[in-house]
Amino acid sequence: MQQVSGLRVLIAGGGTGGHVIPALAIARELRDAYGAEVRFVGTARGLETRLVPEAGFPLELIKVGQLKNVSLRTRARTMLDLPLGVMRCVGLLRDFKPQVVVGVGGYASGPAMMAALLLRVPTLAFEPNAVPGLANRLVGKYVSAAAVNLPETTRYFRNAKVTGTPVRPEFFAIAPKAAGGAKRLLVFGASQGARVFNEMMPKIIERLLTLVPGLQVVHQTGARHGATTLAAYNALDVSLAGVEVTMYLDDMAAQFAAADLILCRSGASSVAEVAAAGRAAVLVPFPQAADDHQRKNAEAFVAAGAAAMIVEAELTEERLLATLTGLLSDDARRAEMGSRARALAHPHAVAEIGQIVAGLAR
Repeated sequence: MQQVSGLRVLIAGGGTGGHVIPALAIARELRDAYGAEVRFVGTARGLETRLVPEAGFPLELIKVGQLKNVSLRTRARTMLDLPLGVMRCVGLLRDFKPQVVVGVGGYASGPAMMAALLLRVPTLAFEPNAVPGLANRLVGKYVSAAAVNLPETTRYFRNAKVTGTPVRPEFFAIAPKAAGGAKRLLVFGASQGARVFNEMMPKIIERLLTLVPGLQVVHQTGARHGATTLAAYNALDVSLAGVEVTMYLDDMAAQFAAADLILCRSGASSVAEVAAAGRAAVLVPFPQAADDHQRKNAEAFVAAGAAAMIVEAELTEERLLATLTGLLSDDARRAEMGSRARALAHPHAVAEIGQIVAGLAR
């Protein structure tokens, strides 16, 4: 890649892994391929406070809260903080003098992008979800360009390009799973786990193991409910030799490679990894996700024949058992679903986003 002399990029936003992890991938691409100096702007409540410094990038914090799905008091406090957040970002931009500001969604993205628009700094909005969050919707028609994950998202932005969501290369190297043999189910609910999985899987595991002989299950619980979930499994009068219950999973690419079927939420990072790995999945959207974006992510995969979806309000023990059993027992359907999922993947996403940023800087 051709380096851009003195390239400086500010990346704003974060909160959840769905925003922070792709943002870090973009930062590494800009640093390694273009020699860019990259700084982040976030808030004290997001994952960026841990992940960004660990990755070796400077992080500035601003104070800004939620506007969606909160009390009137919280919304009023956020409205008071917002102008201060914009002015704080104006100061950061004048000090750092970036050629481009990249907004990845989340609390800090809105003030930073507004500050960039005020100072006429080129802007790129990155949107991993089918429907943008509030921050990206507010600036979508005013940004210089946008990089989105799905074609239906382009209508929210000016100069939008479907690049996909950056995913680690290891996921794209995963081979299709061979038919036959013992099956393996991977259950996870992102870094925090998913309470609905933690409560329901122990209730159906005995019947699931009976209906799918030789089944192996890896269940990531998250730290908050790890002990109670493990206790629920251990209270069962059944052999759990093929069941692994853990609070954390370190090498997710290896877990995806070993899995025949995945049960997970439908956050942006999760569905992007499902697509890159080409694995069949049962998606259960988190119902409290802002603007119901997880459901819209899942619906896009269902429409493409790339996943099954169960809305949490309709998730009963019997339905979950029937869905998992049906897919684990049908090699052909899983293979077709995985193939359709991989068709939604974008192996060159981060390189394309880097090219857009460099083009805006030039």
